[in-house]
Amino acid sequence: MGRRQNDPEATHCSPLVLLLVGLASCALVYAALCVVLKPNEASSFSELESLELVEEGGGVGVEGESGGCCRGTENLELWGAAVKWGSEFKFNSSEQCCKACKAMCTGTDGPCLCDSWVFCGNKEACGSKFGECWLKKQKDTLAPERQEVGETVSWTSGLIFGRGEGIVGLETKYGTLHIKLLPDCAPHSVAYILELLALRHCAGCQFYRAERRGSSWDSEGNHIKNAPFGPPFALVQGTLDAQGVIFKKIPTEVCPTIRRGSVAWIGSGPEFFISLANHEEWKKEYTVFASVLPEDMNIAEKIAQLPTTADVWNSINVSVLEKPVPLFLRRMKTSHGDLTANMKSN
Repeated sequence: MGRRQNDPEATHCSPLVLLLVGLASCALVYAALCVVLKPNEASSFSELESLELVEEGGGVGVEGESGGCCRGTENLELWGAAVKWGSEFKFNSSEQCCKACKAMCTGTDGPCLCDSWVFCGNKEACGSKFGECWLKKQKDTLAPERQEVGETVSWTSGLIFGRGEGIVGLETKYGTLHIKLLPDCAPHSVAYILELLALRHCAGCQFYRAERRGSSWDSEGNHIKNAPFGPPFALVQGTLDAQGVIFKKIPTEVCPTIRRGSVAWIGSGPEFFISLANHEEWKKEYTVFASVLPEDMNIAEKIAQLPTTADVWNSINVSVLEKPVPLFLRRMKTSHGDLTANMKSN
């Protein structure tokens, strides 16, 4: 039997009780988020991992919301023509180096003057090169030239995609979804997409779940007051697990609020989804690595209207496509508009 709050023993133990209640609440929230996007283990389509909570980097969500991402990949040295020589251009952090490159990529009338950066930030390993920031220009930003990679490499490198750059196509029989990659927010995720792009195939990649906005979200993705948050959950879900590629779990990167058009991993991938609505209720738990161009969201909506069958994944009602939709990654030969409006977050 529980004790009353004014019982001396209960008062003495209340901090422990509150702690246990708090932990239980967190566990319930975590479980609810996991089951929304995770199929039953018996499903023949895929075995998704549980949604991983961000246990480290408490500022990750804020970084994504502000649009101020400036991340790179450690132990990687990108090559390319130098537009700023690191021996004469030094900073105290890789973020400052990244921002210097971004500062040369603010125009709207052509490719960026700087599309990649290389920084040496390990005092012991870099020696006299510590702080060097090399700003570079790639011949092909979708196939950046690597000089060295591995644990012995002391450099950190990153890519910057300007307006109309870094756009790839998810080609389906219903049309091509053009997505803008976000290497400054999710460099490891983008590296995997570029790896798939180089294969010139994506055998096994497909959409297998599709759920409309229903009566819970309007055509712009805004939640309708007092409406439930699903089901349906306003998304199309699939996998980028290509045959012939050994998939390595992708670390958690920037997790902003999910907006209409967000392309994000489920857990550590390769399962992913495209959101048809703004999902503030999902609490910034998914790594967003791209965003669909606004004019192509009608294709995602079209896929969401295809015939489905009802299923239950971990006690959550979901809609699985009767016929999975194969998808292929394609390079885009022409530039497209930027996603400033689509990526805007509250």
